[in-house]
Amino acid sequence: MTRRPDAPLVPDRALGTQPGDRRIRIEILIVLGLSLGASAVYSLVAIANRLTRDVPLGDQTATLNPPRDQREIFDLIYQLLGIFFDLVPVALVAFLLWSTARPHLGRLGIDGTRPWRDSRDGVGLALIIGIPGLALYLVGRALGVTVTVVPTALDEHWWTVPVLLLSALRAGVTEEVIVVGYLFARLRDLRWGPWTIILTSALLRATYHLYQGFGAFVGNFAMGLLFGWLYTRFGRVLPLVIAHTVINSVVFIGYPWAASAFPGLLAPVPVPTPTP
Repeated sequence: MTRRPDAPLVPDRALGTQPGDRRIRIEILIVLGLSLGASAVYSLVAIANRLTRDVPLGDQTATLNPPRDQREIFDLIYQLLGIFFDLVPVALVAFLLWSTARPHLGRLGIDGTRPWRDSRDGVGLALIIGIPGLALYLVGRALGVTVTVVPTALDEHWWTVPVLLLSALRAGVTEEVIVVGYLFARLRDLRWGPWTIILTSALLRATYHLYQGFGAFVGNFAMGLLFGWLYTRFGRVLPLVIAHTVINSVVFIGYPWAASAFPGLLAPVPVPTPTP
């Protein structure tokens, strides 16, 4: 990934009229309160709940893509609605940081001028962090500090794979655009230093994954440090979105096969128990 010297995607200051510091802080709280900040709060409550149960943390389970209804058509509708509304905060930050000058979303690290190179870099990044991430998960499971993560409990329908791919894309877009693109831009507006921003973003990322256990916290903090450093260095968010989406897609789609092939390492695919 190389940054274009003639058109940096993430300038040090906003284009056009810059809101005051107090307004920026309030804006950040609102955006995070509508998205991943709320997830972080729920995650803290969830880990407290898990740690105070009689069942050890390592014997507990977290399902990432559960069914939403017993009837297939309504399960599909609920899945699609959930994905759509989870992406609304992304539209909000795009609106807030939209620039009349090109690239319109440059402050979010998006310009669309290098789709093939961004795709190549994203896939390469996914390969680099995917295997260490799996290893860290298995270590956490062995130590009993990470719950069993079940990527999907959906029944096999004609729409299951497309919905899982959309779910993977939803996570990649939401997390990288908000926690990296948006948060970095606004904290720079507040004159925070590069490593303070990187650490803050990584801590937020780790916290909203804490419901999966302490192994997930450590792994996502490390991922946040790497992604934050790459974004600070190159100013492009699309490779991060692609890497995140690829990793989640492989996990979501490949989990049923992996669980049956390695039952000693992974939990079996659960029988769905949807809510009515």
